[in-house]
Amino acid sequence: MLTRKQHELVCFINDRLAETGVSPSFEEMKDALDLKSKSGVHRLISALEERNFIRRLPNRARALEVLRMPERPEAAIAQTAAKSGPKAAAASASAGTVSAPDMASPAPASPDRIAANDVVEIPLHGRIAAGVPIEAFEGSSMLAVPAALLGTGEHYALEVSGDSMVEAGILDGDYALIRRTEIARDGEIVVALIEDSEATLKYFRREGAMVRLDPANRAYDPQRYAPAQVRVQGKLSGILRRYD
Repeated sequence: MLTRKQHELVCFINDRLAETGVSPSFEEMKDALDLKSKSGVHRLISALEERNFIRRLPNRARALEVLRMPERPEAAIAQTAAKSGPKAAAASASAGTVSAPDMASPAPASPDRIAANDVVEIPLHGRIAAGVPIEAFEGSSMLAVPAALLGTGEHYALEVSGDSMVEAGILDGDYALIRRTEIARDGEIVVALIEDSEATLKYFRREGAMVRLDPANRAYDPQRYAPAQVRVQGKLSGILRRYD
């Protein structure tokens, strides 16, 4: 069954689509569900998408369509009242009736149901070196990121400084979108925290008893450290680039 917040969100989206033909904004969804941040909305949407209650429409940035609806609690109570009278309805409500199982009636499809173009705010933890390591996580603010660029999990952003990852398409001034994790496989681009004081963006590889951090620029040499010197702080999820 859906969680209460998932149930509330899919109902809210469906009601807004039926009323206006356009899904509510992330800000409206956040306020309607009394959530603290838009990232919570993004996680709920991802969960509903995985369970086939909603889908993102192809070729439309962040557009949503409701595929099916769980039965509303008030609908179940109303049906009970119609069959058994007011006392039965009151008993059903006091028993805490929530919803029917997920296999509920499909929501009517509409090609005109388009979501607003929304963003998610994630923490921006200063600049990170794509060349020689620099001090980790200088300051903290928020960065607005298109929701479609983020997958599941918790994310943060770092502004790239340097050119050692240019052959991987990561340029000075880009924003690296990072999914928090402490685990990495060989060949993944990670944020590596070195001796708890410096961070760098590199390919992660194991080399015998050492950890090797590889640049994507032949002008730079790999960096080798003992495993105890390096902690993975996240994996690259995407790149955001601004053009002047």
